[in-house]
Amino acid sequence: MLDDLKITITLFIFFHQVFTFNAVHIKVQPSNKVKNGAPMSIICRADISKSTNFNLRHNITIFKDGKLVFMSVSGKGEARYEVPMARSSHTGDYHCAVEADGRIRYSDSLHVWGPPDHQCSQVCKVFEGEVVTLRCELPEEVPPLHFIFRKMKMNMNSTPKEKLKFESQRNFSVIEFPVEEGDNILQFDCFGKRNVKFEFETSEHSNKTLITVKEPFIKPTLRIKPSSNITEGKEIQFECSTVVAKMHDIEIILLRNKTILSSVRDQTTLKYSAVATLEDSGEYICKVEERKASKIAKQNVVVAELFPKPILTASMNKLDENKELTLSCSIKDFQNASFSILRRNSNGDILLRKSRNFTMRANVNDSGSYICKAEVNRIVKESKPVMIQVYVIYVLLSMSSLCSNHPCFCQLASFPHSLEGICGDLTLCNVIAPVSTPNISVPSGLPEVVLGRPLKLTCCLIMGTPPITFTFYKGNKAKKEIVTNNTHKEMSRQDTGTYYCIASNRANVSAKSHPIAINVILASWQKGVITAFVLIPIAGVVILAVWWFWCKKKNGNYSLLFLC
Repeated sequence: MLDDLKITITLFIFFHQVFTFNAVHIKVQPSNKVKNGAPMSIICRADISKSTNFNLRHNITIFKDGKLVFMSVSGKGEARYEVPMARSSHTGDYHCAVEADGRIRYSDSLHVWGPPDHQCSQVCKVFEGEVVTLRCELPEEVPPLHFIFRKMKMNMNSTPKEKLKFESQRNFSVIEFPVEEGDNILQFDCFGKRNVKFEFETSEHSNKTLITVKEPFIKPTLRIKPSSNITEGKEIQFECSTVVAKMHDIEIILLRNKTILSSVRDQTTLKYSAVATLEDSGEYICKVEERKASKIAKQNVVVAELFPKPILTASMNKLDENKELTLSCSIKDFQNASFSILRRNSNGDILLRKSRNFTMRANVNDSGSYICKAEVNRIVKESKPVMIQVYVIYVLLSMSSLCSNHPCFCQLASFPHSLEGICGDLTLCNVIAPVSTPNISVPSGLPEVVLGRPLKLTCCLIMGTPPITFTFYKGNKAKKEIVTNNTHKEMSRQDTGTYYCIASNRANVSAKSHPIAINVILASWQKGVITAFVLIPIAGVVILAVWWFWCKKKNGNYSLLFLC
């Protein structure tokens, strides 16, 4: 039943969203003959009948001479291709297509006549930056044909600029020439060529077309105050101005070494000022632009140095912890400056002191890069960075006869940075070195101790930054926690067992030694005493027995028994 309901709903929707194309129309406004520079709109509209008022997505495309020029996607059946300023290049055959739900319909073709400007025999006028469109035709010839267009400047002896265009299907050609800055009076003509038996035949040259070029604006003027003797700290002012024929999309831009400093739009003057620095030296360009026209004015500016960059010096670049460090900032042949000493930081420099000198007692965390700044008349200059390296207290490792040829942790000492390169295997580091795996041993080399005597255990390290904490364990029970080698006194038979040690330091890394089994034994004199206590009673019994037998043999049993 539910499936039947779904089918019914689907069919209902299908039958109620029916549409059909009646026609597709194309038209141009205000007319299909457009004046030069006038706006033009090409409108494509689809006449569609729908069963209900549902939304239908339209893909509308407009073509000129078979080439796509406009595309629109909307829920409306109409699209407009707007041309703000018509030119002769907009002449052509236009048609459009409308696609909806997989179905497509085309309009009839509409011919639009663009403005015939710049195709004249009399003198024409254009502005700099505009484009001149030329048409060259050989009415009595049959394509394919080669057309050559020429542009010549009348007021100077210059080589004509030529453009070549090949036409395979028609006996005329249309081409565009840009009007550039400096063009005054231009002359255009054209001629054609045809390939006949592997040779080119050339036609006569066409009539000459003269074009007068007008300036939309004059070349800009760049004024700089002061014009000379500019020193760091002084205010420098720039003024860039022009005169325009018509205020429309005029933009003035000020650049220094191709970097834009300021700009204004639809104004004839730009003003800009700044406090002069050495970086302000360079080439300044005032550029005025309107659409495709552009003119520039240039000037070079040289800013004299007010004072050189400061120099930061350190009493020592490499030093040990707790040593005194002095940083000094100076400027050669210059004293009247405000100094500040800073430490470089990724989140922003840290100010240490607003002074020429700064003294502190070094800590390992003071390692890093330092700079100083000097300020005079709002000009701030920065020194080159100076690297400071502070070394931490480290562990000195050696061999001891007490360790039975095992490396042991024997002494704490500081490695001065002056030993670097002299001590061979010793390595200095400004970080906390984690402890290595310790080694636990007995100074005698034998894993045993005499009853009643102290047991000496040594926990040895290869490396690690102090302070180092050593903890001795018997089984899983901590016996003692110290910061040097351990001596465990008054060992007894109950102290027989397995021992190990754990070492740790500020690196938050602990290392455990291999276990060692300790046996408690008796001393020689202890063994003698025990032997004496056992043998003396036995010897007395033996002597008494011998005496008793001797007495029995000599005197008889009763006498002997009486005597005994």
